[in-house]
Amino acid sequence: MTASRPAGHLLVECLVAQGVSHVFGVPGESFLAALDGFHDHEAQIRFVACRQEGGAAFMAEAHGKLSGRPGVCFVTRGPGATNASIGVHTAFQDSTPMVLLVGDVGSDFRDREAFQEVDFASFFGPSTKGFAKRVERVDDADRLPEYVARAFATAMSGRPGPVVLVLPEDMLRAPTTARPLPRVEPPQAWADPGALRTLRTMLLAAERPLVIVGGGGWTPQAAQALQRFAENWQLPVANAFRFQDTFDNHHPLYAGDVGIAINPRLAAHVRESDLVIAIGPRLGEMTTGGYTLLEAPRSCQKLVHFHASGEELHRVYQADLAFNTTMNAAARALEVLTAPPEVPWAGWAQQLHASYEANLVPQPLPGPVDMAAIVGVVQKRLPADAVVTNGAGNFASWMHRFFRHHGLAKGFKTQLAPTSGAMGYGVPAGIAASIVSGRVAFTVAGDGDFLMNGQELATAMQHGGRSIVVLLNNGMFGTIRMHQEREYPTRISGTALGNPDFCALGRAYGYASERVTRTEDFEAALLRALEAPTGTLIEIPLDPEVITTRTTLGAIREAAIAKGAAAG
Repeated sequence: MTASRPAGHLLVECLVAQGVSHVFGVPGESFLAALDGFHDHEAQIRFVACRQEGGAAFMAEAHGKLSGRPGVCFVTRGPGATNASIGVHTAFQDSTPMVLLVGDVGSDFRDREAFQEVDFASFFGPSTKGFAKRVERVDDADRLPEYVARAFATAMSGRPGPVVLVLPEDMLRAPTTARPLPRVEPPQAWADPGALRTLRTMLLAAERPLVIVGGGGWTPQAAQALQRFAENWQLPVANAFRFQDTFDNHHPLYAGDVGIAINPRLAAHVRESDLVIAIGPRLGEMTTGGYTLLEAPRSCQKLVHFHASGEELHRVYQADLAFNTTMNAAARALEVLTAPPEVPWAGWAQQLHASYEANLVPQPLPGPVDMAAIVGVVQKRLPADAVVTNGAGNFASWMHRFFRHHGLAKGFKTQLAPTSGAMGYGVPAGIAASIVSGRVAFTVAGDGDFLMNGQELATAMQHGGRSIVVLLNNGMFGTIRMHQEREYPTRISGTALGNPDFCALGRAYGYASERVTRTEDFEAALLRALEAPTGTLIEIPLDPEVITTRTTLGAIREAAIAKGAAAG
């Protein structure tokens, strides 16, 4: 007979039963009973106290990406939950399994606009078309195991994503003898054999096929099966926007990444292809070049779309052939699809890989820091299983273009980056990766990006995180300034930044910190960071003219002025 204890303790037991090792959050008075439960089970599960709920939610989302199981964030009602919404939105757009636990007002105060009360079903609900897959409120302590198990199942099933559980304060204090339910495993949806035969016929009729892979739900085993499928058929493979570790970037069949600042040659190849096989990505705006590389709703290329959600298939693109299947099942089915002895597109596949290799050769840009060379040093010195993280901004394009991920097929997920374009993601994601995996976590941040969640360096110091943060400081919101010069040249407004002394700030948090102003000084600084007992911040002042990997701010301005003069 299970002894009676507060439902807050049962909640922690349910999380342990689901295999949760870390919960990221900011403590709140609405879930004191659960915090007391974490105290009793601290040998099995850690509550990582963060400094702001947005940072905590990003850490949980990063954990979900790394593990393939829901990352868990725990926040209080009202301000806590709304702060955490940025991580929920990122998990939704990135198809990342996540569970957000929200301590709520007591049931006796509900619907009176009590202190910090919010209607979470309206705020996070599926009707928002961008936050949670499911929102549920638990009013009965004895049913808590049912709700937790369903939250984990929903977060992992179909297209992975976030689930919100609302937990009234009085429910968490209520006594219960209920027991946790067993660990939930996601179901596998297999591809229709008849449709696979149709796909084989389409492949045999193709001349310029291209595979685009990405999205959530990938495992190393699925990535290995995908690689065997590509090798059997000699298919060129591109990775979707910010899923650059899905397929090995060193593989001779790799074609590059399809996303923001795409290699112009790859963009041309996508348009020239006669068969696109999209395995996993939902084919959103960034992966399709604003729905132009593949025209919506009906692409010029034949389109085969594999996706874990039946609701996603045919939603934007009317595919010629659609498979509602999980990634593991899709890749396992494809790897045994019988290939002919020879294919007519061998030269096409070589051409795409050659275009990718050519894109690794940088253009000359001004200033004392050569960012392409910096990335080369990072590539040489980081271990192959290092986790690379970034938030949103032009600064991320240096790693996106020049860093080569080894790919999930080699056993590790190595890229954590928000397809939602959320600034402030990289720093907490790197800290979470360091805490939960023990691997080297390398973060690239911009100055504006860093200051959105730089406070989480305190979380790293408290909980043993040792991330390396390379902070590119150009004194502005660079992406917006770039667009500003393109659309309203010389009319600068709102994009300049007055920054603190970043090295002094890093040291104040406890991070070893130094400033690198010349390319040749970076390697020694990185080696010191890899050996440091704490995390490290390396600030690199960057010439504001170096706005992208391909051109300068001045060139963008001059082109815009010339265009305006010609139009006038």
